[in-house]
Amino acid sequence: MTVDPSLAQLSDTLFSIAVALYSVAVVAFSAQLAFGRRPVRQLVPAGGGGATEEVPAAPPRSDRWGLLGLAFTVLGAVVHAGVLVTRGMAADRLPWGNMYEFATAVVLVGVVAYLVLAVRVPALRDIGAFVLAPVVLALVATGLFLYTETGPLVAALRSSWLAVHVSTAILGFGVFFVSGIASVLYLLKLRSDARGAGADGSILSRLPGAVTLDRVAHRTAVFGFPVWTFAVIAGAVWAESAWGRYWGWDPKETWAFIAWVVYAAYLHARTTAGWRGRPAAWVNVVGLAVMVFNLLYVNMVSTGLHSYGGLD
Repeated sequence: MTVDPSLAQLSDTLFSIAVALYSVAVVAFSAQLAFGRRPVRQLVPAGGGGATEEVPAAPPRSDRWGLLGLAFTVLGAVVHAGVLVTRGMAADRLPWGNMYEFATAVVLVGVVAYLVLAVRVPALRDIGAFVLAPVVLALVATGLFLYTETGPLVAALRSSWLAVHVSTAILGFGVFFVSGIASVLYLLKLRSDARGAGADGSILSRLPGAVTLDRVAHRTAVFGFPVWTFAVIAGAVWAESAWGRYWGWDPKETWAFIAWVVYAAYLHARTTAGWRGRPAAWVNVVGLAVMVFNLLYVNMVSTGLHSYGGLD
């Protein structure tokens, strides 16, 4: 199979442009945190018993820094998608046949998931810097340590199951990426509120409320969990077709299952008295750590049937 060098070079160029656009978005979102307007808030009754809660006195006005960050994020996502499209066209195959392409696609899903949330809930633009900064770091690390020249698929991946198993794994991982970040911010917000730091105009005080962050983490995990479940099942079916067994406790299979168990535990914890809130959020953070460990350790350190990440 021949590779179109011009399209391959275009893909590499678009990768650098995407990183630059996301970097500008980080700056814009950071300016939103530092200089953006904060809505006037008031206490209103919350149910019975004389309880109250703090809500915006009026819908917050759009801030130009947040809108600018959102615009650069959208533009970056379009260019980011172009990285995978041109790479796939260059090699005439699906563009997630090695670690470089898989990681690039996972980050793109995370960006798109954040954009959907930020459009639906404008207050989430205030967490843009905390989402896009890891995106930039992840892409830079991907380009530096995981880059692989465009080429044909290795024999083990030449199957129609690539479009099913790997695609759903990418989607699930990308959504869990946003869910994990939301849980980290939720934990930081709880700590800030407990210390009374919210009244001093600190950066954390400008974040959405802890309830909002926890809700984002939970809902994205609810979306990602069945997708990841399907990816694990599809991987088992592919394994039977390729290797004659559904499950062999290969390192990749093992850690994919461990991640599934952790996220199942998180969703269960969110409905269990005594585990809601901070304990459940920590479980979600552990889930993201397991996903990252599975991506990097299995392909770069361990040996097994899944160790074909395209690294030298």
